[in-house]
Amino acid sequence: MKETEMAHAHCRENIAENSREYGRRRRMIIVIFSVLLVIYEELILNWFTVRTFRFTNLQYMVLFSAAYGILLFWGTSLFRSPRANRLFRFIVYVLTCDICGVYYFIYRTFKVFYDVSTVSSGGEGAAEGFQNQIIAMTTSRSGLMHIFLFLLPVLIYFLFLSRIDSGRRRSGKELILLYTGALACSVAALFLVFNNTMLRRVYADEYSFQSAVSDFGLLTGLRLDCEQLLTSRYRSVNFAEEAAEPVSQQAAAQPGEETEKQIYGRNRLEIDFISLAKDSPSSLQALDSYVRSQTASSRNDCTGLFAGKNLIFLSAEAFSAEAIDPSLTPTLYRLAEKGIRFTDYYQPASAGTTGGEYENVFGLLPSAGGSSFKLTSSFHNVMTMGWQLNRQGYNGWAFHDNDYTFYDRHITHNNLGYSNGFIAYGNGLENSITSQWPQSDLEMMEATVDLYIDQQPFNIYYMTVSGHNPYDTGNRMSMKHWEEVKDLEGKTDAVKCYLAANIELDHAMEYLLKRLEEKGILNDTVIVLAADHFPYGLDYGEDLNESDNLANLYGYRPENYLERDHNRLILWSGCLEQAEPMTVDTPVSSLDILPTLLNLFGLEWDSRLLPGRDVFSDRMPLVFNLNYDWKTDKGTYIASTGTFTPCEGTEVNEAYVERIRTIVSNKVSYCKGVLSADYFWHVMKPMYEEETGATEDSAAE
Repeated sequence: MKETEMAHAHCRENIAENSREYGRRRRMIIVIFSVLLVIYEELILNWFTVRTFRFTNLQYMVLFSAAYGILLFWGTSLFRSPRANRLFRFIVYVLTCDICGVYYFIYRTFKVFYDVSTVSSGGEGAAEGFQNQIIAMTTSRSGLMHIFLFLLPVLIYFLFLSRIDSGRRRSGKELILLYTGALACSVAALFLVFNNTMLRRVYADEYSFQSAVSDFGLLTGLRLDCEQLLTSRYRSVNFAEEAAEPVSQQAAAQPGEETEKQIYGRNRLEIDFISLAKDSPSSLQALDSYVRSQTASSRNDCTGLFAGKNLIFLSAEAFSAEAIDPSLTPTLYRLAEKGIRFTDYYQPASAGTTGGEYENVFGLLPSAGGSSFKLTSSFHNVMTMGWQLNRQGYNGWAFHDNDYTFYDRHITHNNLGYSNGFIAYGNGLENSITSQWPQSDLEMMEATVDLYIDQQPFNIYYMTVSGHNPYDTGNRMSMKHWEEVKDLEGKTDAVKCYLAANIELDHAMEYLLKRLEEKGILNDTVIVLAADHFPYGLDYGEDLNESDNLANLYGYRPENYLERDHNRLILWSGCLEQAEPMTVDTPVSSLDILPTLLNLFGLEWDSRLLPGRDVFSDRMPLVFNLNYDWKTDKGTYIASTGTFTPCEGTEVNEAYVERIRTIVSNKVSYCKGVLSADYFWHVMKPMYEEETGATEDSAAE
């Protein structure tokens, strides 16, 4: 009898042991599946977008993804109820796949990975404004296929693995082992990252969301971006020491010669940084120290060239250099060729339209993504042309032909210093502009010119919209001018539609010049036109590597962001048309517009406060973006590959490249610091209050 009971007990023990072993195997399968799910999502997202598959990128991406996959299983094994764990796990799987899918479609739409701030601040407006395009893209054969591929792991779990997932709560020992495994993968990834000089910068000091996603994966990019957002308020801005420019490269004067500084002086204000530092937080002190260390740029022959003249500034929707054509857009061609000619101009695209506007208006990179412009709504924006010319007694207006609340422009654009505020469709122009998509820039001109043409001197800002996508039969401006482009040779239909839409902008400029000429003030008016971003809507739903329409427009396929963001700046006045042509052939970007205008209008300003340059000054030509790519008159540096390509016939050493890289890193940090602290008001407040007797409260009003 005892032998039988012992045999039964032994049998039960074997069954229990086999059951435990089977349970461990099932749990291991779910753990491995969780890891593979994250790795799979990261890899297909990378493949369908930037395609940066290299061994170095793969090892970081796989290790970080493995850590997230283990933590995913760990975090979904904490409930007592097995059913609750399984349900929570399924939801997290779906969310992980959805996030990757959403960012895939964001990239296919805008040709860039938008950071958390941009998505959260502009996502709702974009979803409403571009609903038809989004629906068309996601419901197309390609869109449905990609949705299926992103959701494939969820389907596999639901149909097969959910049956073997017990959902049981893990023991404390098991949870510790899982956490240890995730930690080991993270440490290994970080060890490899920080032993790679270039990628260490991307991960830490020179972080950019775009580069982080490309190099480490989306989830790591999102994690780093959230860390940046949560700690930016408490993190001091750090600046590296900049090496001095070698004497041999400076335009040093010989003894007895007059230097340009001695002849013209410097665009510099007497700022008492010592007094400013008193009772200021360390973040402001760091900015003060950086600005104080900079050399102010020289005044020059062009200083005050446009003093007292009217100013009309246009941020042109999706404008490009290729939209300028002597036959299709003769007015734009006239403005570009008979004004100051910029042959190497760039418009960095990192936060869509609102980011491009921010660059044009503030002379800074949108370091907080789509939230950058919104953050200024509570600032004293004393460095804008609106505020600066308002001090000179100018009458100011800001206009837009789309909805006045889009991107919260009714808040932000009423705080730019224009004395008469912001007027758009919905708060003043709705009875003058046809409700269609996109709206007509010509109608906007016809509705607004009479408001200011007799109120000289005037300072006007326009945000256009006629050049907006989609570039197909759904674009009313494209269809309006289709007959003018339909027979263009060598152009795709999408490019023809794009060029047709910009004909409406040309007609708007033609009307504007006609009215100015009738009034006799062409020579007394300055017109500036700059893009907000490259025409990313040409290849809606395609990644940059497959942007056939963009390549068709450009005449080449862009291989990096600088090539993608090349453009043309228009800076014109009637007084220039009969003068000797002026050409700027050094690299110029949207960050250089504001300092150049401040100098041309002869205003009192401090060039050390802006990261861009007055293009007529002695400051070094430098174009850079939030990815830390840069270009000077000596060559081009692409941060993602760490390669510098010198200009033809130019030789530079590694010290030069490292010096410019440091300067760019500091300038990006400065852009971040200015936006985090209303820095310009910190600097200008004492002078403003001394000049006007105003208090901070009255200035805000």
